[in-house]
Amino acid sequence: MGPLGVPELLIVFVVLGLPILVVVVLGFGVFSAKRARSFGYASRREYLRAVPRTDAERRDAADLALKGLVLCMLGLLFAPLVLAGLIPLFYGGRKLVYASMGLGLVDDPDEPGA
Repeated sequence: MGPLGVPELLIVFVVLGLPILVVVVLGFGVFSAKRARSFGYASRREYLRAVPRTDAERRDAADLALKGLVLCMLGLLFAPLVLAGLIPLFYGGRKLVYASMGLGLVDDPDEPGA
């Protein structure tokens, strides 16, 4: 037991895990902003919400989902990485599911918001 009755392992996770989690989340923000600009989106949010329309965007979505999956698998060894891996896994997976459903392929003029 460490100070105040807190187990040492918990202290190690907090001391090492929080900075790693912050670095991964900030890195994801910078990475997604660069990708948004390269694909011609106005903002990172627009890029993450958009359905992939080109093969390059589909490859990028698969890459994003696989990076998130790898971080989640590394989280089996170091728990805070599971939380960091869920972010890219969610956005990449969602983009892949939307693309597999065929969403965004045809702009329907009858659809509201189109």
